[in-house]
Amino acid sequence: MAYKKSESRKYGKGSQKMVEKEMKKYKKGTARSGRGGAKVKSRKQAIAIGLSEARKKGIKVPRKSS
Repeated sequence: MAYKKSESRKYGKGSQKMVEKEMKKYKKGTARSGRGGAKVKSRKQAIAIGLSEARKKGIKVPRKSS
């Protein structure tokens, strides 16, 4: 008997768009971090900023691991 895996999305579609938007800024060289306005230097940093903005807007994003 085959069991069907539950297909719940961990991230909402809106969060994907936010990350995509931030990655485009990063590739263009215009992405800035929140506080000091420093230039974003890594892909991971750009993704984190996109997810952070999504959280602020209330889009479905898993909690930060501590």
